[in-house]
Amino acid sequence: MKITDVKTWVVGNPPPGIGGKYFIFVKLTTDGGVHGYGEAYSATFGPHVTARMIEDCAGRYLVGQDPHDIETFFRRAYSSGFSQRPDISMMGCVSALEMACWDIVGKEAGKPVYKLLGGQVHETLRSYTYLYPHEGSVHTEDVSGRNVYNDPDLAAECAIEYVRQGFDAVKLDPAGPYTAFDGHQPRLVDIETSAAMVKAIREAVGTKADILFGTHGQFTASGALRMARAIEPYDPLWFEEPVPPDMPEVMAQVARGTSIPIATGERLTTKWEFARIIENRAATILQPDLGRSGGILETKKIAAMAEAYHIQIAPHCYCGPIVGAANIQLAATLPNFLILESLKQWDGFHADLLKTKIEWQDGHVIPSKEPGLGVELDEAVCEAHPYDGSALHLQMAQSPLFP
Repeated sequence: MKITDVKTWVVGNPPPGIGGKYFIFVKLTTDGGVHGYGEAYSATFGPHVTARMIEDCAGRYLVGQDPHDIETFFRRAYSSGFSQRPDISMMGCVSALEMACWDIVGKEAGKPVYKLLGGQVHETLRSYTYLYPHEGSVHTEDVSGRNVYNDPDLAAECAIEYVRQGFDAVKLDPAGPYTAFDGHQPRLVDIETSAAMVKAIREAVGTKADILFGTHGQFTASGALRMARAIEPYDPLWFEEPVPPDMPEVMAQVARGTSIPIATGERLTTKWEFARIIENRAATILQPDLGRSGGILETKKIAAMAEAYHIQIAPHCYCGPIVGAANIQLAATLPNFLILESLKQWDGFHADLLKTKIEWQDGHVIPSKEPGLGVELDEAVCEAHPYDGSALHLQMAQSPLFP
């Protein structure tokens, strides 16, 4: 069996835009006509550049090769040129292609991928959702006035609604802007708002739901500890990425100074970066995103390293449903699985993109029993929603933030 064809799509995500303004998908096809889908969690380059990078990587290291040889593909791509070090852009490409290989391998075997990775540990997967506005765009740059991102009462109402739907964990990030010049000290207004938001949600949901405090590496260690002290009375399940991801030693200072579990991993890639988090005891919850972390097998290794240190795994997902499906396949196999990020109930455009929707019931995702990743991309929907822009998937503020 050989890979013979590679196709990519950059798909525009219509309003409300949950998961980003676009998704980057890839399809691999074998000489036997079996196909597999993957998705990249884009980062440093525009989406069309990333799509070409995926095609280039596939042309160099996958076309003409057996999709079963995932370890060989990973090592060749990881060492591309004269690199052999974690590269978030290359690993986005590798992750998309690697999960497409697993999709093919599963279909050839007639088994879900989780059956090929040690088997299914979890019949259902606990999930959480961000708090999102009930109408209009979910992107903070498009939202103004009172909204669920800055108003404690609206946030509490939204949390109650999600709990009624079946969720028993919700996430929010009220901690202020993140910039290219971070970490910074939190402004007093950001500490005040964050504490008020978390307090209102806790009072509204009581013990019916965990609260996940999701920041984006905004702070210095001392600034993060100031924020942690303000929200600690409301017992969040985690404080996510309190400082930038480049110095785990600094994150470890935060972990030692608060009772709130520290979570991190969205911006990390490969076992080597996650090993530094583990070595420094910088977090007790890891959040690899399978569209960036190096793929399914690499993240299985990351989870195994974490398991030895009693560290739990909470797969991250702020992209499309193929990464979501890969997260589900891996999470089902993990003894140290904690919780899965869900884009609400995998409805809306995420459901439209698939021939069969990801199954969600009473706050839990139900892993598919279909072979491969368990989902099929609806290519006609991809073709009908091209994205022609050049925006980055996420963009940090370009100026420093001062009190």
